Amino acid sequence: MVNNLPSYKKVLQVNENYARDNGKEPSAIKQLLMHHGPLTATEYYLRQADAMDDANYQAFLKDVDAYIKNDVPVQHLIGYEIFFGHPFKVNQDVLIPRFETEELVTHTLDYIDTFFSHKKLRIADIGTGSGCIGLTLKKESPELSLTCTDISKKALKVAAENAQALDVDATFLDGNMCEPLGGLDKFDIIVSNPPYLKDTEPIAPIVKDHEPSEALYGGVDGLVYYRQLFNTVEPILNTPYMIALEHGYDTAKPIRKLIKKTLKDVTIVQKKDMQGRDRMTFVFKK
Repeated sequence: MVNNLPSYKKVLQVNENYARDNGKEPSAIKQLLMHHGPLTATEYYLRQADAMDDANYQAFLKDVDAYIKNDVPVQHLIGYEIFFGHPFKVNQDVLIPRFETEELVTHTLDYIDTFFSHKKLRIADIGTGSGCIGLTLKKESPELSLTCTDISKKALKVAAENAQALDVDATFLDGNMCEPLGGLDKFDIIVSNPPYLKDTEPIAPIVKDHEPSEALYGGVDGLVYYRQLFNTVEPILNTPYMIALEHGYDTAKPIRKLIKKTLKDVTIVQKKDMQGRDRMTFVFKK
């Protein structure tokens, strides 16, 4: 019996064009193909002329339509996103990790090595979501003691599942910003990627309809959670300390102003991402 199913290569070409014609990312189609193949990149290269299994092909087409017609994120369809080389479970309860946030992790790891003379450091990831920042830092530097907080218990459940999958030890506490950390031993490092979109800022349906709004919006000016953080963070910090933050590309100057207003005798370093946008702020106190 002749197999009339298309080859992996043909399936990819046809559906990448389908995505382009509808203003969607062709790279997402390749993610779906690798997932449903299932194939690694090497296996695709070796088997691209082979016919795709019918059941896998039909499941693939269903997810392609969900992505293109219904704006369902590919990460929700396959159940994870790769962050810093590790798969992180994601769903509608957490933000999908963005590649820009990997830069925050990279700079934070570098600063840990250069700023702190001791290695037994306590770190808190505030508003952890999927846990991608804090858990990655702990995975890369196992000597860190990690506590993750989030106002969403559903998000903390996802983060805890990611910690288990990564074989990373962490403490998870629910509550708003710094509130759950009061009364605990003090921390050396705070990392956070708070909600920072302005309330009136338009966003694409693929984000608006599928990612939690409470993890996206930060008030009229996008700075509500940064004010909360700067006003409450010092009582939970040792000296020296470091605060590492991601923020909107257009709020670097207001954030610097807030820091100078609320935190005394600190050094502020702001970094651009690889697209040249002001996206990260680091605060140091010696």
